[in-house]
Parts: sequence; structure tokens; C-alpha cells
Amino acid sequence: MPRSPALETYWPAAALRVRAGDLELRWIDDDLLVDLAALAARGIHEPDAMPFEHPWTRGTPDEVARSVLSYQWNARPQVSPTRFVLELGVLVAGVPVGIQGLVAEDWQVLQSVQTGSWLGRAHQGVGIGRRMRALALHLAFEGLGAREATSGAFADNPASNAVSRRLGYESNGSVQVAREGVGQLHHNYRMDRARWLTLRDAHAGVLEAPVQLAGIDRLRSQLAAG
Repeated sequence: MPRSPALETYWPAAALRVRAGDLELRWIDDDLLVDLAALAARGIHEPDAMPFEHPWTRGTPDEVARSVLSYQWNARPQVSPTRFVLELGVLVAGVPVGIQGLVAEDWQVLQSVQTGSWLGRAHQGVGIGRRMRALALHLAFEGLGAREATSGAFADNPASNAVSRRLGYESNGSVQVAREGVGQLHHNYRMDRARWLTLRDAHAGVLEAPVQLAGIDRLRSQLAAG
């Protein structure tokens, strides 16, 4: 269903699209959100695993779906020059496969973003995680003008750690993080603009197609206001 032009006028983030070939990141409207909630309800990880600091994937399928809905509804209005939470649906050939998020605190001062994401289990292990992170980095550096991007993963999440390392992030230390009542080792990663520029061509190879950005100019204006 086409978005209302009025919504995109009043809320520029709603017009955001980032695309490379068959891979797309876009603003999550209610129709896409329902599809993504159903995807999460079908499972994201093995029952004995927990890749997230906050265990929102615990519970019945309906409870997991409601966790996705409530989080996304809360995240939508958090787009401002001081703090933004951009939650973008990930689609491959038009099929919703997960969510890629970018979060920034004190954006006008720090211009630093932190990425986080998830994929439905049926779409894991085929390279989508690496491609969608590369596309998120392009959005951060080329689209938003970020100075740095950070990410992290628990030590027992080899897939996420591998994505960061293969995309060229530098290690930024490890810390203990409480997860389900137990301290767990968490690895942190960082990429600054200078490093991004040296890796940009390699990331273009990962994406396998030119990147198309839509809706970015008005969003940047919104983030620069105030």
C-alpha cells in the first residue's frame, strides 16, 4: 500500500529507502510490521541460545510477535537531532526477512551510530546478514554523514561476530554484559570514517549492485534541525 505523501512530508524518515539489487532497507509501516512480527514469531534462534541482551524472543509465538510490535511502535517517534532510532525492514526480492536498526545518541555532537539487527531463521546462513550490514554502513556514512559506526555481539554468537570482522571493523574491546541473570562476554567493534573510505569499494563488492538512496536529503535536514 503506498504511503501517504502527507506522512512523508511531516515525518521524513517514513520516506527512507536504501536499495542494492534485490536487497532493500525501508521504513517499517504497519503492514510491513505485521509481516515482520509474524516472521519473528516463527523463530530467530535455537531455543537454548540468546543473542540479545534483552531476551525479547522468549515466550510463545504470539508473545514474541507482540514484543516486535511494541518495540517498533515505541521506536518510531525517536527521530530527532539529539537522538534517533531508525528501524528498517530488510527485504530480499520484496520478501521481509528481518530488521536492521541504527541508533544514535547526541547525534549532532558525536555523529556516531550503533547498528543492531535480526534475521528470521529461514533466511540465515546465506549471506544476507553481511549484505544488510554493508548496506546499513553505506546509509550511515554516505547517507547520514556519520563519523563512526559501532556494533557488538556476545562471544557465543559467532555469526554476528564474523559479519563485523569480515566487513573490516576494528576490535573495540570486550566487556561483561548481564544476559538473563548471568554475566556474558560481549565483543565490541568500531569503524571510523577513514576506515570506511578504505573499505568502501570492498563493501560495494559485497552488495553486488549500486546503492540507491531515497528520502535521505529531507531526513538529514530533520536530523540537523534544532
